[in-house]
Amino acid sequence: MSERVVTLAVPKGRVLKALVPVLERAGVSASAILGDEGDRRLVRELPELAMRVLLLKPDDVPTWVEYGAADFGVCGRDVLLERGYDLYQPVDLGIGRCQMVVATEASRAALPDRPRVATKYPRIAAAHFAKQGVQAEVIYVQGSVELGPITGLADAIVDLVETGETLRQNDLVVREVVHEISSVLVANRAAHKLLGARAKEIVRLFGAL
Repeated sequence: MSERVVTLAVPKGRVLKALVPVLERAGVSASAILGDEGDRRLVRELPELAMRVLLLKPDDVPTWVEYGAADFGVCGRDVLLERGYDLYQPVDLGIGRCQMVVATEASRAALPDRPRVATKYPRIAAAHFAKQGVQAEVIYVQGSVELGPITGLADAIVDLVETGETLRQNDLVVREVVHEISSVLVANRAAHKLLGARAKEIVRLFGAL
């Protein structure tokens, strides 16, 4: 009886490049995932490992895993926190480390009682301020969040910061750290249970890195 193929969803782009050494140490070759230049296949078959790898947009990985189209996946903790997915999260991979922060213009002394906050993460931002007893007006923006305070759209932003250089160049400063963020291995709860020893071995491989 042939071994059941395990499906692993991974993010395309910058995160995948950081993930390649992790995958290689878990037995998945970089060439098998990245392919040749111009290779745009979104499914990579690894028959020697009884594994299939899906290449997805980072924000979509947990959706594929939650609905069972993938057994395991790799995604940022920010996406999990924002969307509230019901996924098993057995391993923090320690890559893509950054912080989710509240930032304002350096010249601002304090926020108003009901601040306007620009962010790509409205659920996280609203929850953060609510914990402090503050009813923030959260404005959803998809990019160039730093423009919020500069243009008067918002009093503050909630965004991911890695080095802080973009904030500095736009005269913004970190006021609070909301969450520490990194990439994690996630699993579909039902698949993890059904795969039994195989699932434990996959978690062990990623957890030993």
